[in-house]
Amino acid sequence: MASYFSPATFRFLRSLARHNDRAWFHAHKAEYERDLRQPFLLLIGDLQPVVAEVSAQYRADPRPMGGSLFRIHRDTRFSSDKAPYKPWQGARIFHARRREVAAPSFYVHVEPGNCFVGAGLWHPETHTQRRVRQFIHENPAGWTAASRAPAFRRRYTLDDSQNLVRMPAGYPADSPLAEDLKRRNFVAMRALDDDLVTGPRLLSTLSRDITSLAPFVDYLCASLDLEF
Repeated sequence: MASYFSPATFRFLRSLARHNDRAWFHAHKAEYERDLRQPFLLLIGDLQPVVAEVSAQYRADPRPMGGSLFRIHRDTRFSSDKAPYKPWQGARIFHARRREVAAPSFYVHVEPGNCFVGAGLWHPETHTQRRVRQFIHENPAGWTAASRAPAFRRRYTLDDSQNLVRMPAGYPADSPLAEDLKRRNFVAMRALDDDLVTGPRLLSTLSRDITSLAPFVDYLCASLDLEF
């Protein structure tokens, strides 16, 4: 099985991190296309049959514009960091209704030393957080099955980086799911070795991850009245 990315992918991204300006990027745009963007679009297209088997509602969209691949350009309008480019590239496998309502997604991230695959809701708005928390409170068994099964937890980590310090109002402090009710992000993820990302097993590995993460995403969809 052929590889998508190569050591040249990481060389380009490391160089971009050191020379993060428009002149350098435009001088090396051919490398970006050859070593990162086009391989990523090919990977996205090859993931779509896997996604279709998991859910009719999700899309791995390989279109160069408006599809699954995020732009490498940063939005610097409201940031003190004016570096114009991200020194990584990511892609989301999104819900068909993503433009209408908040929806969980699958995500693949390529960055030297920090590649990972994950799924869930990252930085959802407050009203979305509240809906998910209430659903967890009312459906604890489903959440436990989706996020705490031993095989799942051996493979994935739930993001705890921005949890609330105190229990949100309206929930008992002694809830067995107290830490889950404090979540701001509802994300499961795992790291990918650089060698795996540049090797021939990437597609089969991500296919397994999408399948393994599907029950977690299904639960989050149910919390937001979305079909899965």
